[in-house]
Amino acid sequence: MLNTMLDPELPLTVTEYDEWGNPQEPEVYARIKAYAPYENVRAQAYPALLVVAGYNDSRVQYWEAAKWVAKLRVTKTDDNLLLLKTELGAGHGGMSGRYQGLKDVALEYAFVFKVLGLV
Repeated sequence: MLNTMLDPELPLTVTEYDEWGNPQEPEVYARIKAYAPYENVRAQAYPALLVVAGYNDSRVQYWEAAKWVAKLRVTKTDDNLLLLKTELGAGHGGMSGRYQGLKDVALEYAFVFKVLGLV
């Protein structure tokens, strides 16, 4: 997220300054860095994670999730499940379609059941 906000050439970045601030300013940079997920990965145990990204998301680019998961995989100290799913037809709000919401919930339930050892 911090990297994205630092690139004014990306779509929507400059318009996000109203909400997040301009990270070219040191105070704003420090504030965003303090909670940006990628910058705060540490060598520690993490819970099981199912990370879902949308390939066509104009607000959060799919590579942000991929970079975060890659960094977690080499840094975390546990063996908990860490999955990344990139929805090739999804935008910021997820996939569209009559039954897609049910499919999304089914994936989440399957993940939780797997983590709890119920399947």
